[in-house]
Amino acid sequence: MFLLGAALLAGLGAAAGIHRHEHDSSTQPAANAAAAPGGGWFDALAASRGAAGDAERTTCGLILTQQSLGVTEPVLPCHAKILIRFGDRTFLTEVIDNRLKAGGRQFEVTEGLAQEMGLDGTQRIQWRFASRG
Repeated sequence: MFLLGAALLAGLGAAAGIHRHEHDSSTQPAANAAAAPGGGWFDALAASRGAAGDAERTTCGLILTQQSLGVTEPVLPCHAKILIRFGDRTFLTEVIDNRLKAGGRQFEVTEGLAQEMGLDGTQRIQWRFASRG
């Protein structure tokens, strides 16, 4: 029984020590990444959600402004932290809404984030969950 417990603790310690640190060239601090199945990134289509309306409230309870940075995704939970990779840059952001304004894409990014990313129109991005730590 003692050996089984020791092996379990050793395995948990080893698993906790495995983190891949991503280079983040945005203004956000670097974050550890939780890999997608197979160790990679998820592919998705993304576009700007457009300019924020006057006192526009999201399904996550936030009021958007022109300075808001975040993403709309219909399945992920509100406030989930994710990394978005577009080109050679990685951006740390969070889910701020669950209701897409238009079809034909999996993610909508705020206009401020779209400008920071250089996202024009609907384009392919890669994403993964950001892990704590």
